[in-house]
Amino acid sequence: MSQNEITTFQPSDEAQLKEAITWAISERKSLYLQGGNSKANLGRPTEGICEAKLSMTSFAGIREYESAELIMRTGAATTIKEVQAALSKTNQMLAFEPMDYSALLGLSPDDAMKSTIGGIFACNLAGPRRISAGSARDHLLGFQAISGRGEAYKSGGQVMKNVTGYDLSKLMAGSWGTLGAMHETTFKVLPKPETSRTILITDVDHHLASQIMSQAMQTSYDVSGAAWLPDNLAKHSTIDVLRLADKNIAACRLEGPEPSVKTRLKSLRDMFAEHGKIEELHEENSEVFWREIRDVIPFAKSIDERVIWKASVAPTDGAKLIDALSGLNNPDFFMDWAGGLVWIAVDAPKIGSADIIRNEVNKLGGHATLIRGSHELRIEHEVFHPQAASLAALSKRIKDQFDPLGILNTARMYSTHQKREG
Repeated sequence: MSQNEITTFQPSDEAQLKEAITWAISERKSLYLQGGNSKANLGRPTEGICEAKLSMTSFAGIREYESAELIMRTGAATTIKEVQAALSKTNQMLAFEPMDYSALLGLSPDDAMKSTIGGIFACNLAGPRRISAGSARDHLLGFQAISGRGEAYKSGGQVMKNVTGYDLSKLMAGSWGTLGAMHETTFKVLPKPETSRTILITDVDHHLASQIMSQAMQTSYDVSGAAWLPDNLAKHSTIDVLRLADKNIAACRLEGPEPSVKTRLKSLRDMFAEHGKIEELHEENSEVFWREIRDVIPFAKSIDERVIWKASVAPTDGAKLIDALSGLNNPDFFMDWAGGLVWIAVDAPKIGSADIIRNEVNKLGGHATLIRGSHELRIEHEVFHPQAASLAALSKRIKDQFDPLGILNTARMYSTHQKREG
């Protein structure tokens, strides 16, 4: 049975949401939680596993925005577009730079516009500014949800039985809808920087780039983005200086008041002058560059069936991972988060080099997530990095407390997270 044919619930308020989940509990039916559905091709496929669909689209709209207090409260299904439009009017932003995988996943422009703030927090998606502003979960102040027990709960207030002691917002962010149906979010926002500039150090390999990024992050210059692009990927940029350079690029971003940015920029230029030619990106081009890094456009622009992985390691280990994986089948790499995030594209449509990539990532103490791959690949191999036994046991205890029957987004994260009958 396809997800187009299964029973769909579309509750309009918290009472109806609770009723739908209570029905699923009583009937032992697994539920697929759906907001804008822009992330349907992320995580493990749920076709044939989830027996009913729970549409959260009615829980939309900005409910409170205190710009002076830097706080916004919304329905979880409020689109990112609506949130960012409201913030733009007061010159504020989501500081963690939520990434948009729509181009990478081949979504239509209309589907891409449906991405929701609840989905961003549920998947804990953050872009290049993560190295200075933190991840999405660091900005989630509170939420309201219905658990897989059919109980209402929220962070910062009355919590459900047996889950006291947990930082609920930290648990909910990155849980992919497996711990509760979140219908309201409260999060912090920040003022937009007055200006943004980026220096590009050209003709540096991944080892030198790793050193440059590490050195930049250790300064007092408040670098808010650090990335490396090889020449064959830089050519996919819409920015002429990258597209035409035909060189590897190491990039560092500075933001803030213009006089401060100019002073810090000069200091960085002086620091790295010995490594090669240095270019600058101002304002719009700087924003475009980091948006392209954020949304993995270097790989999205490549029209092929390559498997895409993201690997998180210690920033100083990014270059080591690239070396270790250089023998893959026609691989491409670029680094974000000052080397702590390595994007990998590989020609391996059947198995996606999963075992090789995860083995090397394990040696460095990191984790690798399959972002783009065939339906079969996402079924046969774990999408998220397999957990160590102790962490898996903790995750199971938490899952049992929030959703003892395993009915919420069954097996969306791990194949072992199956529905239980009682």
